[in-house]
Amino acid sequence: MNKLQDLFALIGRIALAGIFVKSGIAKIGGFAGTAGYIASKGLPLPEVGAVIAIVVEVVAGIALIVGWKARWAALAIAIFTLATMFLFHPYWTLPADKQYPEMLAFWKNLAIFGGMLMVMAFGAGKFSVDRGRD
Repeated sequence: MNKLQDLFALIGRIALAGIFVKSGIAKIGGFAGTAGYIASKGLPLPEVGAVIAIVVEVVAGIALIVGWKARWAALAIAIFTLATMFLFHPYWTLPADKQYPEMLAFWKNLAIFGGMLMVMAFGAGKFSVDRGRD
């Protein structure tokens, strides 16, 4: 079962981190739009926020995929995801007819947050740069 667990850990890391790497790369090409979206939420220093988002999503995402310092990468993404849930998807503040898409995004992010905590708890597995030594 250990080899299967390590394979599942690898697949799980790729599945969890893939969305962040893809999103972070898209933010690079759409930097002004990303900063504008952050500003539209009333957050200060939107350009700095965009850079932070790109760094966390791309750097921590790639680190998680390859299994380098995976626990730290998962922690960074978990914190980022938790903040995103409350800053960008507060569905409870919207009128009832506008809540569903934001509610869905909030709860999906909560699931990703939980997955990141699982990586924090159990590490990357043997199919990783750190080879289970984390």
